Amino acid sequence: MSRQVRAWAGAGRRRAAVLLLAALPVLSPAAEQHDMADVPYVPTPEVVVDAMLKLAGIGPKDFVVDLGSGDGRIVIAAAKKLGARGFGVEIDGALVDRARSEAQRQGVSDRVEFRVENLFITDFSRATAMTLYLYPRLLLQLRPKFFGELRPGTRIVSHDFDMEGWRPDGQVTVPVPGKPYGPPRSEVYFWVVPANAAGAWQWRLPAGGAAAEYELALSQTFQMLEGRPLAGGRTGRMEGGRMRGDEIRFILATDAGGRVVRQEYAGRVSGDTITGKVKTAEGEQDWKATRVRRGKINVE
Repeated sequence: MSRQVRAWAGAGRRRAAVLLLAALPVLSPAAEQHDMADVPYVPTPEVVVDAMLKLAGIGPKDFVVDLGSGDGRIVIAAAKKLGARGFGVEIDGALVDRARSEAQRQGVSDRVEFRVENLFITDFSRATAMTLYLYPRLLLQLRPKFFGELRPGTRIVSHDFDMEGWRPDGQVTVPVPGKPYGPPRSEVYFWVVPANAAGAWQWRLPAGGAAAEYELALSQTFQMLEGRPLAGGRTGRMEGGRMRGDEIRFILATDAGGRVVRQEYAGRVSGDTITGKVKTAEGEQDWKATRVRRGKINVE
């Protein structure tokens, strides 16, 4: 993978550059693309390419989309080393020509393609995994597009820059001896696009020979969940609410005659239905919930 990113020397200058970018006014997608064209091309070290592919768990069933693909090295590596397919998007036509030639040379031109295209209008809905090396400002502008186009479970990896406010699901530090810019290491961040679980859910569970009614109002910010539960008409609290793709997990703690009852829920969200298992002190049982009022994911 290679990218258009300013080659500044030293961590102090790097932080200053990021702060300067954050202070600049937000540009239109067309203006952002022009702005990127003025940034020198710096290739991503091969050791970082390998770390990104490993962290994203790329395999032969994946379709990898690389935004700002430079000389195409990450898509080519995904195809040659791991059997994946995909495409790269780049605004520098000379780099796209180089990527196409390299794909041909390495025998993967039937598995990958490279486009001269505005990444803000690129259709990347086919992606099962995305790779990025873009300024934080660009990442923040693209974030709503990620949530609008990518399917739950799509993996995203970013070199050096995170997506402010969207907590990574994983992160690794990669030593890069002789790195020509910044400190001799790179950060790689990893996210899994979550399904939308926001809204009001209802279900029933057996309790002492009867069926207890449950209701849970969930709010969702990226993959993190908060909720207000009712169990048999009594209020409780929710802990550890989290999405990972379409997988949902949370704990309910409710009062039952003066003692706290904890239930551990795990399941998968499919539209307006959750199916899974719930663990209680009495054991494990099936669980199915229905969404009666839909909400929205907060991605700000």
